[in-house]
Amino acid sequence: MSKCADFPYLPAGFDLEEELLDQLSNRPGNQRCVVGRDELLLVVHEVPKPGIPEREALIFWRRMDEVWTDYSGGRGLKRLSELQDRYSKVIDGHELEVETSETAEEVFSLARATGPLARAARNQAMAIEQALAQDEDNRELRSIRDRAREIERAAEQLSHDAKLNMDYWMAERSEEQQESTERLNKIAFRLNLLAGFFLPLVALAGLFGMNVRLPGFVDGWFWVIFVGGLIVGGGLVWLVSHKTGADS
Repeated sequence: MSKCADFPYLPAGFDLEEELLDQLSNRPGNQRCVVGRDELLLVVHEVPKPGIPEREALIFWRRMDEVWTDYSGGRGLKRLSELQDRYSKVIDGHELEVETSETAEEVFSLARATGPLARAARNQAMAIEQALAQDEDNRELRSIRDRAREIERAAEQLSHDAKLNMDYWMAERSEEQQESTERLNKIAFRLNLLAGFFLPLVALAGLFGMNVRLPGFVDGWFWVIFVGGLIVGGGLVWLVSHKTGADS
């Protein structure tokens, strides 16, 4: 029975040396390069999925004879290059979303997805860098390292753009809300001026319209009282609007 049976995430065909096994636990852990006496173990993660904290680990083993074996049992690092293709494809898709997102749900979903993607790309580049430090003459691995750095920069730029897009969206909505509030305040101010203009008339109408005995001369003074109310209302409106304009 293989010694790797105690580590369920390791492929069944992997028969690692004791120096590697002693550094592992029953979980794959973060992206890293585990260095043994004569062997290497490269642990990387599949492209993270939004809203799912768990990461799918992909294992690559450099055997004692300096031959790399992937998690499916294949020779070489082709699967690692394919993983980078998937990262690039997801980044390109999110870049398009940055340009087209308009609603709050789209903006916040994009910001939520790009953060883990940038961290995963950065940690993967570091893990590949560690592996290259132990396998310096491997040109294929060197090329993969260079591409990993490009993916890292693209993912970090994407995350930065997503955050800027979210900040811009929030600032734009805040400005729209402020403009709406200002329009409502102006409408309310005009309505208050209108109410203030007719306030003296309403007061006089209430006073002289009560069911009480009034002197006879009041009937003849109707238009004088009416015009006087308008003048008083206009004076109040002018006073309030003039004072408000001076304060502003």
